[in-house]
Amino acid sequence: MELTPAGCALAERYHKITYSAEAIDALLVEIFLEAHRKPPTEIVLDLDATDTPLHGRQEGRFFHGYYNHYCYLPLYVFCGDHLLCARLRPSNQDPSAGSPEEVARIVAQIRKRWPKVRIVLRADSGFCRQELMAWCETHAVDYVFGFARNQRLRRKIARAMREARQEHRRTGKPARVFTEFFYRTRASWSRARRVVAKAEQIEGKENPRYVVTSLAPEQGPAQRLYEQLYCARGEMENRIKEQLSLFSDRLSTETLRANQLRLYFSSLAYVLIHALRRIGLRGTEWAEAQAETIRLKLLKIAARVRVTARRIWVCYSGAYPWKHLFTAAWSALRC
Repeated sequence: MELTPAGCALAERYHKITYSAEAIDALLVEIFLEAHRKPPTEIVLDLDATDTPLHGRQEGRFFHGYYNHYCYLPLYVFCGDHLLCARLRPSNQDPSAGSPEEVARIVAQIRKRWPKVRIVLRADSGFCRQELMAWCETHAVDYVFGFARNQRLRRKIARAMREARQEHRRTGKPARVFTEFFYRTRASWSRARRVVAKAEQIEGKENPRYVVTSLAPEQGPAQRLYEQLYCARGEMENRIKEQLSLFSDRLSTETLRANQLRLYFSSLAYVLIHALRRIGLRGTEWAEAQAETIRLKLLKIAARVRVTARRIWVCYSGAYPWKHLFTAAWSALRC
């Protein structure tokens, strides 16, 4: 299926199955919307890029200096555990490349169904770019992005760093002091923006961190904004790891289009397993289990199949240790 060339006629003898990338993109968001009985007041969209190593000469293959190998650089967008976007990209570009277009598409579809929902974008410093922040400010979308360190920022938190060092010397434990200020880059930003800084002193060195945000101080005080809102984005990395357990790294086909379809296969497999986890396993000990656990212990199990004229019999082993979870999921899905 993935070998079907773009624009292939349906009458083509050997390639009769094609796909619509636009329809699949819309489907991922539609499933997320349908999973909610009523519109939430606020949602947080997490953006992140990861590397998919390549071992052949696939289209769009480039060497990435940070990852130190040839790879693709797919873009993922999640809302909690829900996957909203999986876009395959060459790695010879900025991590945020194409993200304003993907965010615009997703936000438009969400607001068509939920016009009053408040949307916050969250990402690391690779997405702290003028184009994306300006788009958010124009379209009433808030953001919390990591901000790379530099000497100008370090000078602005000099007092807070002194306080953190004094507290570290007094207690012998890591100490952090939060501060905030308005900051504008010398060339790239179009306006001054609020920056929240964590001035932290750990054993033997400083550990400052910065985030830039559109949220006002009354909407997100500095410490709570950093520790509770921004740091929670680390959970998205676990969702990306779950894609790997569903073979999102099997991108050995020659063309970028074909490999995008393979990435869709893995993404839709995740959507199905997440639906099983959300609906079938709700209230059980596997309600928050990893996709790999569900795949290996609930789906990939041995059975004997016997076909008669009237029925198909599927017989499982009586020694299967998780049969209570299997029957619970089966009953929940039937209801």
